[in-house]
Amino acid sequence: MSRTRRFALLSLAASALVGTSAQDPQDQNSTLPRPPSEDDDLRLPNGKSQKDAIAKQNHEQALKDANDLVTAAEQLRDELQKAGNFVVPLASVKKTEEIEKLAKRIRGRLRD
Repeated sequence: MSRTRRFALLSLAASALVGTSAQDPQDQNSTLPRPPSEDDDLRLPNGKSQKDAIAKQNHEQALKDANDLVTAAEQLRDELQKAGNFVVPLASVKKTEEIEKLAKRIRGRLRD
């Protein structure tokens, strides 16, 4: 009796496998997302690639932020030199927060 059950289960499993492999392979591929291609890139009205325009704008903004970062760091250095050994001006603490924000903004643009 156990042989009959095994045979029935094996035949059921085999028929299920045959049924899934007999499906049209194009139907299976149509449900999978299609990877983006170069042709999918949107174009701006002037004909340039939207991705290129965004990358260029991000690069220019990162350069501007980097220049602002250098300026803020130099200002912080000057404030700390003028302050002396035992005094930390409140403006210096605020300047460090500004430097952190600029650095995070630059890092975020570079990661994207």
